[in-house]
Amino acid sequence: MSAPDSSQEPATPLPHLVQNWSVEKPLARSRGGVVASQNRIAARAGARILAEGGNAIDAAVATGFALAACEPWNSGLGGIGYMMVYLAAEDRVYVVDFGPMSPAGIDPADFPLTGGTTTDLFTWPTVKDDRNVHGPWSFAIPGHVEGLGFALERFGTRGLAEVMAPAIELAEQGMPVDWYLTLRVAAAARDLVRYPSTRGIWMPDGLPPSTPPGADYQRLRLTGLAQTLRAIARNGRREFYEGEVARSIVEDTRRMGGVLAAEDLAGFRARLLEPLEVDYRGARLALAPGLTAGPTMAQVLEQLVDQKFVKGPPTADSFVAWAQALREAYGQRLSGMGEGTVQVTEIAAGAEARSPSCTTHLNVIDREGNMVALTQTLLSVFGSRVVLPGTGVLMNNGMNWFDPRPGSPNTIGPRRRALTNMCPVLARRNGKPWFAIGASGGRRIMPAVMQLTSMMIDHGLDLEKAFHQPRIDASGNDFVGVDPRLPAGVRKALAARFPVKLTELAVYPTNFACPSAVLKDPLNGNCFGVSDVLSPWSGAVSEDEA
Repeated sequence: MSAPDSSQEPATPLPHLVQNWSVEKPLARSRGGVVASQNRIAARAGARILAEGGNAIDAAVATGFALAACEPWNSGLGGIGYMMVYLAAEDRVYVVDFGPMSPAGIDPADFPLTGGTTTDLFTWPTVKDDRNVHGPWSFAIPGHVEGLGFALERFGTRGLAEVMAPAIELAEQGMPVDWYLTLRVAAAARDLVRYPSTRGIWMPDGLPPSTPPGADYQRLRLTGLAQTLRAIARNGRREFYEGEVARSIVEDTRRMGGVLAAEDLAGFRARLLEPLEVDYRGARLALAPGLTAGPTMAQVLEQLVDQKFVKGPPTADSFVAWAQALREAYGQRLSGMGEGTVQVTEIAAGAEARSPSCTTHLNVIDREGNMVALTQTLLSVFGSRVVLPGTGVLMNNGMNWFDPRPGSPNTIGPRRRALTNMCPVLARRNGKPWFAIGASGGRRIMPAVMQLTSMMIDHGLDLEKAFHQPRIDASGNDFVGVDPRLPAGVRKALAARFPVKLTELAVYPTNFACPSAVLKDPLNGNCFGVSDVLSPWSGAVSEDEA
C-alpha cells in the first residue's frame, strides 16, 4: 500500500448541519383581537389590554413596554424603533418614527479605524476599542419612550399609566431564569463583564445565571428598571427626556466618558410620517419610509411584479427570482443610502398639513380592524452592553448603524439619522385590513418579510403555511443562505445561479430573521396571529386567552 500523498489539500469539511426535528408554532385565533410577539408573556400583556376594551395601539404600547422587562436584550427604554399604525375608520396608515439619531457631541475623529473588520453585527471596518459597538460612545439618542408615548397620545384610548402597568408588574417580579435566558447571557458573557453595572445584574457571580434542575425558577431582577418605569408612568414620557430620569441618564453617561447630553434628550421628538405605499398584485402595502428597509423592499417588489408565480408552495423559479431581486436591491442599498439620499413626508404636529423633511418585532390587530406593526430594538443583542446604574436602563449601541468610514452617505457625524434595517409592513386589500408583519434580525429582516409577503400574495399561502415554509436569505452577503430543508430541486436551481451556503434555521444562533404577523380573514372576519417558529419564547395571544 502506498503512503498517502501529503501534498494534497485536505478535504473540505462538510457543513455542520445538526438540526433534526420538526417544530411547529401554533396559530392564535379570535373573533376579537390578536397580539403576536417574540415574547408570549409580553404579548399576553397586550392581549389583556384588548380584552379590557383597548385598541390596537393601546395593546402595542403595552406590549412594547412589557418587552423591556421580559426580553430586555432586544429592546427597551434605551432603544429606538418604528411603528406603523392603520386606523380602520380612516382607512389610513401613519408611521411613528423614533429611529436612531446620533448625539450632537459626536465627532467622527473619535472613531478612528484600526484595520481589520468587525463582525458584531455588520461588517464595518474596526474602530478603536470597538467604541461604536459597545460602551458609552456607542449610544444613539434613545427614542423608545418618546415614540411609544407619542403613539399612545395620538392614536390610543388608554392612559400611559394603565398600559405601562403590566411592564411594571413584570419588572417587579423579575425574569424566570430558564434555559433560554441562561443561553442568551452565556453567549454575550464576554461583553457583559466589561461594565460593572451590567455585570452586577447579568453575571453577579461571574457566571451566567442558571436554575438547578428540578428547582423552582430563580428570578433575575433588573435593578432600577421598575422604579424608572413607575416614574415614567407617573410623570409622563417626557420624564425620560427632561425629568429626574433624564438627569440620571446624562450623569451616568458623562461619568463613563460618553457624550450623550441633556440637550440631546430634551430635543428629541418622535416624528409622524406618511408611509411609503406600494400597490402589488391587488394588495396595498404600506412600508416604513426613509432610512429603513421599506424603500429597498419596494424596489424588490417592483422587480417581481412581472414574475409569474403559481399558487401553492413556492417553486425553484420563485426562490431564484427572490434571490436575484434581493441581491440587486441590497447592492444599491448598502452603497448608496444614508441621510440626505432619501426624503420623507412629515405630518405637522396637530395638523394634517404635509411638508417635506429630510430588532424585536410585534404586531396587533383589534376587533375594529385597527392594526399595528412595531419594530423596536437596541440594535445588537444587549445593545451597548451598558446598564446605566442610576436607572437600570440598558442602552442601545445605535452608533453601530453608521458606516465609520468617512465620506459615505451613512457616515458617522453629529445629529445624523442612521440607516436601519427595520421593515414593519401593513397590508390592505380592497380597502380592508389584511395583515401586519415584520421581523427582527438585522439585514436579514427585509428578505424574510418580503418572502412571507410574496408567499401570501403571490402563492396564496395562509399565515400558518407561510410561516412554516423554509426560506432563503440574500441580504448583502457574497452568498445566498439556503435552508437545507428546501427541496433538492430548489437548492440545485439556486446553486446554478448564485454562490450558496446551507444555513440552518436554529434556535441559536439565529441564522434567519425572526418574523411575526397578524391577519384578518376578509371572508369570515376572524383574526389570526403567528410568531417565529424557532424562537422558544415567541407567541401569538388572542384577547380571548388574556
